[in-house]
Amino acid sequence: MRIENKTASPTQFYTWNSYRCAYEIHNPTNSTPEGIPLLLIHPIGVGLSRQFWQRFCHEWYNQGRRNPIYNPDLLGCGESEMPHVAYTPGDWAEQLQHFLQTVVQKPVTVVVQGALLPVAIELVQKQPNLIAELVLAGPPPWILMTKKTPESQQKLIWNLLDSPFGNVFYRYARREKFLRDFSTRQLFDSGDAVDAEWLNTLRAGAENTSSRYAVFAFLAGFWRKDYSGAIASIKQPTLVVVGETASSISQLGKQETPDERLADYLAYLPQGRGIKIPGRNVLPYESTAEFVKALFVAQR
Repeated sequence: MRIENKTASPTQFYTWNSYRCAYEIHNPTNSTPEGIPLLLIHPIGVGLSRQFWQRFCHEWYNQGRRNPIYNPDLLGCGESEMPHVAYTPGDWAEQLQHFLQTVVQKPVTVVVQGALLPVAIELVQKQPNLIAELVLAGPPPWILMTKKTPESQQKLIWNLLDSPFGNVFYRYARREKFLRDFSTRQLFDSGDAVDAEWLNTLRAGAENTSSRYAVFAFLAGFWRKDYSGAIASIKQPTLVVVGETASSISQLGKQETPDERLADYLAYLPQGRGIKIPGRNVLPYESTAEFVKALFVAQR
């Protein structure tokens, strides 16, 4: 079962490019919100949406933090509309830029999970004045952030997945056994952490098969290009949080150690700080208390 989070508002909606987009706002239950708001960017994958952050939001306030939290569904995920398009990081960054300008209307700390980092990078480039700082949770291997996938290859993979074959594959990938096996092999440090709450959330999120388009766009690699220069231009303070057993789904990053990953990011970030905590690749979910504590220590 999902954690009941009494800090969350009912689902709210705004319109971007004629699409209906969903979000929720979290505030502490028995005190006045204070501090820089957080803007959460959830990962893309089978059944993933803003629900990924529910444990984090609960633990944030459990540890006494009082910052308001904005938790949106990216287009193609959760309760946002799911048009049949090949989404790019630029698309999602423009969506979040509009969200910042029209809903939040104040500077935020962006907390981004995993390989959605390109979305945060492009958002910083588009709207730097509304981003006070960044937190990179389990960012991808450095080589994946600096090696562009040829556009012809991206389009080939997209066309293969955007077909009856892809529809069959997605229906197979949303089965509990596949979700459990993939999560155990690629995401979590401990198979015991792949619990019913995680699996039920993914299955519910993947029930609408139109959610496959965002996943296929991610698998096609539209997020893969050389971001080294863009990362080096980030002026905001940036915390990089890497799991002690961090790994790579891609073969390109298999040989990289967590220490090497951390060092690579910190070598480019002008105001970067780094920390390793227990866990593997989904730290806000698997190592929630440690992840929240890392953010608290870094902001002191």
